[in-house]
Amino acid sequence: MSNEGLLRRRYVQQLSVAEMRMLRWFCGHTRRDRVRNEVIRDRVGVAPIEEKLTQHRLRWFGHVQRMPPEAPVRNGVLERVDNVKRGRGIPKLTWDELVKRDLKDWNISKEIALDRSAWRLAINVPES
Repeated sequence: MSNEGLLRRRYVQQLSVAEMRMLRWFCGHTRRDRVRNEVIRDRVGVAPIEEKLTQHRLRWFGHVQRMPPEAPVRNGVLERVDNVKRGRGIPKLTWDELVKRDLKDWNISKEIALDRSAWRLAINVPES
């Protein structure tokens, strides 16, 4: 496991902790009240922030996929040079590898991204 993967996971954990702190404050509860996170999420009607981050990442991926092939963003993001010498050890997690992992986890094919309405339905995270 790469060090960058650990850092990214730690940042997501910090975000979710901060989010729950705000939701508890919003509901008027403290940790001492011992109310479960799921109960507070259901009461407020908010999806977990980790899923929302994945949704936003996939939404940007769909936007880039629908761009014309000669677009500079598409050339820079999706078409990387494969013969570049990388350092030793576990390679850093790149954006496109993370998107591939998200697509596999959510069981979505990237061809759906060309149909905007179907893509929005596929990546939608319903609020609780």
